[in-house]
Amino acid sequence: MEGEQRSVEVTQELPDRKTLFDRCRRLVVKVGSAVLTGERGLNRVMIHRLSDQMAELRERGRIREIVVVSSGAVASGIRKVGLNERPRTIPQKQATAAVGQGVLMEAWEVAFDKYDLLVAQVLLTTEDLAHRHRYLNARNTLETLLSWGILPIINENDTVVVDEIKFGDNDHLSAMIAGLIGADLVINLTDTQGLYDCDPRVHETARLIPVVHGVDSKTLACATPLPGSMGTGGMLSKIKAARKCLASGIPMVIAPGKERDILLRLFDGESMGTLFLPRKRIYQGKKLWLANLPKPVGELVLDQGAVAALQRRGKSLLPIGVREVRGNFGVGSPVRCVDEAGNEIGIGLTNYRSVEIQEIKGHHTEEIERLIGYKHSDEVIHRNNFVLVDEMMEGMEGGSDA
Repeated sequence: MEGEQRSVEVTQELPDRKTLFDRCRRLVVKVGSAVLTGERGLNRVMIHRLSDQMAELRERGRIREIVVVSSGAVASGIRKVGLNERPRTIPQKQATAAVGQGVLMEAWEVAFDKYDLLVAQVLLTTEDLAHRHRYLNARNTLETLLSWGILPIINENDTVVVDEIKFGDNDHLSAMIAGLIGADLVINLTDTQGLYDCDPRVHETARLIPVVHGVDSKTLACATPLPGSMGTGGMLSKIKAARKCLASGIPMVIAPGKERDILLRLFDGESMGTLFLPRKRIYQGKKLWLANLPKPVGELVLDQGAVAALQRRGKSLLPIGVREVRGNFGVGSPVRCVDEAGNEIGIGLTNYRSVEIQEIKGHHTEEIERLIGYKHSDEVIHRNNFVLVDEMMEGMEGGSDA
């Protein structure tokens, strides 16, 4: 429907936002490149304005703990190095980020220093959160920093990232961090007023959607995947990130980051941006981690019997139900399960390596030891380590006040 006006009826009936914000004690603030960069590179004035607001929220006792997911390293490096356009190759992006990341962190440190608030740089890649042990280590580090009263400044580690392990943008990273630490709220600051019923850059009659109760296909259809000039994620990326937050039971706000005192105004109950509200918490613990994985490391193709056992009978995946193994992965790796038509069934942690599953696929459990020399378990994936796509969508789908 690109280029067409979408028929969406906007209402102004809003929940009590002030109550929602008053209950927030652990906050994730994601700041996009379009908010933090300007004609001369990094917009230090904007960083000071945002840090002033976060410090005031803490001083008022409104918020105890804040995590900042900050874009801007690559954009800062572009200006610092003197490039005329965003780098296109991975080595160029890595080199530009290496220059810009120091500039970015120094700016945040100076901004918070006047309030005697310490900040800590945390750089992550998909691999850090796709492995359960690294995921838990990252959580423990963040919990320790927060307990010390230190503000973590998190960014994707662009200096080492490659296509296979990149988050793609900090929208998804902020959603994963929110689930990781059990945040009460995510505020995604961008260069637009929020989610519109169609692209306001194309349609003058586009209307802001104030509240979204869950994320469904109608909501996704309102978004554009086109990013801004300095960022990598468009509105579609932000909505998908909101869907991850809702699976964790965490509300998310997409709000205009360049508006004066935007954070303070939101916490005072002012209706700004688009508020995404969860219906209920879908996951916690290991299953939350599985549901929010940015990219599984392999794929298993299942026959109809295995699909039915997983979807309708709540059973584990046995080797006899595996038709094909794709990718190279080890024990405990997260893999995507699909049917023979390619439809995604769910994501689970494997009890065997890919080469071992290749040997035992299509066989009965009593043959496992004969085929590979040992037997870890009857299941290729145990039900306790598996989440269905249908479960991921349950409770996340709803409607917008639009």
